[in-house]
Amino acid sequence: MSEFVTYVTRDGDRWDAIAYEMYGDATAYEPIIAANPSVPIRPTLEGGQRLLIPIREATATAALPPWKR
Repeated sequence: MSEFVTYVTRDGDRWDAIAYEMYGDATAYEPIIAANPSVPIRPTLEGGQRLLIPIREATATAALPPWKR
């Protein structure tokens, strides 16, 4: 079973910005969208929405500095 953390949006949040904040990778927004099918896919999100953020397992590259990933 997948594990999740809860994230409460702020006005103007974007899917890619949330992915960057949670995963360090702005392109990793698809699992977040998939975990929240009731949230409309729009360029920006309204504040106060509770999102489920899937917990990702650390990869071997996560310990490397960004310029070596």
